[in-house]
Amino acid sequence: MTETTGHGAGYFERVGARRFAPTSHAGGAWAADEQHFSPLAGLVVHEIERTRASEGRPALPMGRIGFDILGRIAFEEFDIHVETVRPGRTIELVRATVVIAGRAVVSAQAWFLADLDTAVVAGGEPDRLPDPESASRWSMGSVWPGGYVASLDTRQVGTPSAGRATAWASTSVDLVVGERAGNLASFLALVDTANGVGVRQDPTEWMFPNLDLTIHLYRQPEGGWTGLDTTVTFGSTGQGLTSTILHDVHGPVGCAQQILTVRPLPVAAVQTS
Repeated sequence: MTETTGHGAGYFERVGARRFAPTSHAGGAWAADEQHFSPLAGLVVHEIERTRASEGRPALPMGRIGFDILGRIAFEEFDIHVETVRPGRTIELVRATVVIAGRAVVSAQAWFLADLDTAVVAGGEPDRLPDPESASRWSMGSVWPGGYVASLDTRQVGTPSAGRATAWASTSVDLVVGERAGNLASFLALVDTANGVGVRQDPTEWMFPNLDLTIHLYRQPEGGWTGLDTTVTFGSTGQGLTSTILHDVHGPVGCAQQILTVRPLPVAAVQTS
């Protein structure tokens, strides 16, 4: 159920039943006239949860969500369409599509799984991260531009190196003005930040945007802070991979993968940056 927060600031404003307008906080890092994908991913989850609740679907935890970025996410109003592809009492598949000016720009598919007591066989997870309060404050704005990056409170754990970093991210900005998102949507709204915390090359000389984001969860995260234990790998033929172990303040919850298209910026763009 959507609730009023009263904070006033949000990444998006709801301007219709399924239609939204980005605010300045949603500004992208690669181009000023684009939206950052991270808060949009959280909004998609928010809309999936709202739709499932309004339809009386079973209250199942999300085990996986995969996003495909189909094109440029312009800084314009957009619609989100949600449909249940595979209904079920213990397993369910839901699809969501983000549409700008009649064109699909993001497609997402989410699997919901049965909530069962498997504590007796639980195990195998990595070590938890140090608490965010013990980590060093770090301004991502020193590396990246854009309203989304400026909205974050980021803390570094340890000393980063090229393609390897661990950080906590949080924000005081709501997903939607006047609405309270759930823990899952709030947590996942920060996951795409991973591709910006462990940079392998200077983003003023190289581009490495992700074409997708796939998240697997073995525990439902709690909101507040999203922990990103991230490794970035560049191949030799234009592809890269950002791999992240995801944490909340209680420990690891799952992992995320992002495929990257790696390319040098044009010389003219580098000279004027």
